[in-house]
Amino acid sequence: MVDRHIRSVEDVLTFLDGFFARDASWWDSFYADRDRNVPFFVSKPDENLVSYLDRGVLGPGRALDLGCGPGRNAIYLASRGFQVDAVDLSMSAIAWGEERAREAGVDVRFLRGDAFAPDYLDGQYDLIYDSGCLHHLPPHRRVSYLDLVERRLVPGGHLGLTCFAVGEMGSEVPDDELYRDGTLGGGLAFSADSLRWIFSELTEVELRPMSEEPDASPHFGQTFLWTALFRRD
Repeated sequence: MVDRHIRSVEDVLTFLDGFFARDASWWDSFYADRDRNVPFFVSKPDENLVSYLDRGVLGPGRALDLGCGPGRNAIYLASRGFQVDAVDLSMSAIAWGEERAREAGVDVRFLRGDAFAPDYLDGQYDLIYDSGCLHHLPPHRRVSYLDLVERRLVPGGHLGLTCFAVGEMGSEVPDDELYRDGTLGGGLAFSADSLRWIFSELTEVELRPMSEEPDASPHFGQTFLWTALFRRD
């Protein structure tokens, strides 16, 4: 029987997903070892996120933590008065985040699943925050990412993100070659100009390298990351 299974944009995106191997089971294994030497396993919020709130750039509202991992930023947002949905593909990450939220005494709604699925989430958010999700997406899923922002971010709301910086960390292989190689090389590096281009429909509020934070700091900061905040006008 002839296989003709593509008739929509979502069918094309799903087909292209098959070029890359990192699915939910891969991330479950990644988060299952909590002693792994991974910088963002610490239970600290991003220094830039703290800065946005301390300076009054952001205020409490409804927030989505996209690719939340063990929930360090979601928990911080909840502690600052946000109503938080935290989404990740990995059940291991979600379970860890739920434990941390209970220990911190805050209320976060953790959801295991694909935030990019059209009907997975409900309503809109004042803040969508992404600490390390974008650089693990294959190029075609930027379409899904921008569609999520369009559907779920309220007018006047903000998109905040951190991602690998060109020259510091991450693969600099061009987008088209990634499909020939079948790997994202541990994550993709972005330049400041590429971030501005991808999010050109939004207004740039701030884009800078993340500040280095010492081990004793209550905040997370590594200079191999960009931090960016955009507003939907």
